[in-house]
Amino acid sequence: MFQALRSRWQRWVNRRIPRADKQVFSQRNIFILPTGPGVVFGLLLLVMLITGINYQNSLIYLLTFMLGAIMVAAMHQTHRNLAGLELTLVQAGEGFCGDRIPFRFRAVSGKHDAVAISLSFDEHTLSQQHVPAGQAGDLVLSAESPQRGYFRPDRVRVETRFPFGLLKAWSWVRPASFGIAYPRPVPAPDAMSTVSDGDDQETARAIDGNDHADMRPWREGDLAQRVLWKRFARTGQMVIADWEGEQGSPHWIDYHAFPGVDQELRISYLTALVIERGQTGTPFGLNLPGQVIDPDAGPAHVNRCLKSLAVFGLDKPRDDSTSAFGSRAQTDGTTVIGEVG
Repeated sequence: MFQALRSRWQRWVNRRIPRADKQVFSQRNIFILPTGPGVVFGLLLLVMLITGINYQNSLIYLLTFMLGAIMVAAMHQTHRNLAGLELTLVQAGEGFCGDRIPFRFRAVSGKHDAVAISLSFDEHTLSQQHVPAGQAGDLVLSAESPQRGYFRPDRVRVETRFPFGLLKAWSWVRPASFGIAYPRPVPAPDAMSTVSDGDDQETARAIDGNDHADMRPWREGDLAQRVLWKRFARTGQMVIADWEGEQGSPHWIDYHAFPGVDQELRISYLTALVIERGQTGTPFGLNLPGQVIDPDAGPAHVNRCLKSLAVFGLDKPRDDSTSAFGSRAQTDGTTVIGEVG
């Protein structure tokens, strides 16, 4: 019964607050209730009122009505903190699963100051933020994604308890844009790529005598096909052909190079290889089932490959989904005024 009531409440809230990257808070979508101390304060006022009626004491009446007026004024001020506030998701972050992924919101206050505003999602909270009337500021809330793929908080709670903490006014933002959680990299074993580079393969076989090739010592994580085995047989030293010279042939990072390995582990292997090639500046291409990214180098290329690995085999969640994460269905003048993370 409790679960049914909770589901009905969530459906009502979702209709009341549709999914969008921009939310303007008004009387329609702001909720207000007393806090724990507020409930105690209200009970105290009730006891004082009953006592005043019982003893017909004017001073008790006066104190009760004065404290009651303070309660009403606090209710008005607490509601006004959120009324007119505009909150917009301006940047959905990217990061590795298990790490904090930042979501940057731009807060624009209305006619009144937005005082002691808190943003929260699960156990992650950005608290006590102030946006002066008519001004804007950036609020950065970071949250963890336990798995790779599309990621967005289902609901970001916006709350204030100013001025006395007797009442709390709150609402939610339900972002429409997704962040990206990259796979967690796992060091990959040596494996042979199944992608053929044509004439470059012949160049690789003859590289031992090529004066234009760049050589470097073998490092852990280098693939076996890059080792100059003839030189190793002669000298006993493992040397790598570094494809950055005139004869450079970009190295392919291949999904099919790890047969028999679980898909998630395979994706983690490929992520580690992409990061490694990005750090060394070596041109590389990425071969995935149904998608081939041509060889290139640079941060933009690395980011594109990481995004492709993050969403590989995943469907983008529908806008009406209440899930915070992507579906696992398999297929072949503004200043930052607050940040948590």
